[in-house]
Amino acid sequence: MTAGHATLAAPPGRAIEPLILDFLAYLELERGLSRNTLSAYRCDLLQFGEFLERRRLTAPGATHGELAMFLSELASGVNAPGAAAPDGPGEADRAARAPRCERAPVAASTLARKVACLRSFYRHLRREGVIMHDPTAELRGPPKPQRLPRVLSREEVARLLGHPSGTEPLALRDRALLELVYACGLRASEAVGLELADADLEECLLRSRGKGSKERIVPIGRQAVAALNAYLRAGRPLLLAGTAQTRLFLNSRGSALTRQGLYKIVQGHARGAGLEDRMSPHTLRHSFATHLLAGGCDLRSLQEMLGHADLATTQVYTHLSAERLKDAYFSAHPRASLAR
Repeated sequence: MTAGHATLAAPPGRAIEPLILDFLAYLELERGLSRNTLSAYRCDLLQFGEFLERRRLTAPGATHGELAMFLSELASGVNAPGAAAPDGPGEADRAARAPRCERAPVAASTLARKVACLRSFYRHLRREGVIMHDPTAELRGPPKPQRLPRVLSREEVARLLGHPSGTEPLALRDRALLELVYACGLRASEAVGLELADADLEECLLRSRGKGSKERIVPIGRQAVAALNAYLRAGRPLLLAGTAQTRLFLNSRGSALTRQGLYKIVQGHARGAGLEDRMSPHTLRHSFATHLLAGGCDLRSLQEMLGHADLATTQVYTHLSAERLKDAYFSAHPRASLAR
């Protein structure tokens, strides 16, 4: 074993795939992480496995320096030449002459997630006795930039929500879907995962399942209730076409609407309403939060409605509201400009 490698409690040749599967099972069964998070972590670790394979290393045997090199390659978008150990005479020269493999550098936020994934993975390996020393203890990721999310104005929201017109089943579905996402601040996965029984239209309440399958109850506004009632009465039965589907929102074939389908619906109506065609369902969630905060909603109540585990995540909307107030002030106040 190379000097400086972690002390192993498992054979050095142990492949990374079984370790990844065991780790993901732990995250799903004991930590209750969402399917999207599990999928992202799986991709991150398989990418790390490819790096280890190029360097003829095993996951338990990787050092802090090698982990840092992996992250450096991702940040720069370049794989170091000659990463694999030479197999015989002439291999070292050929490796040194090998072209550098270039790709797009990953964003700082993505790199931060990969650091978090590696830390969690190696902590799990140590708990399970696979390693005696955690090489990620000193690992540092890039500072995550604080980017304020895009938010629609009230007038833009009204244009978007008013774009689906007519009494066709798909139009009724789209109107109810957009109204509900904005009324309750839903994530895309939460909206498409709703069951019929989750909407209590008499009490104007919605049960939503967020990250880690955590449930929360969110009020539904009257306009969203009206749009849902119209969809349930005259739209969904025609889309259902005799099937036994229990999901609230259906596609044109009577199956459950997917996240991709929801994105296409939002982007299509955004273009039709003269808004940015790259807008996503999350734009409506951001708008929901910002408009509630501007209307006097307290931060703790907003945190509960958004399903945030940490209040700090919700506080980004206070910064957003402050920025919007500054924009309004400097554009309207006669003596706010620095110009003489």
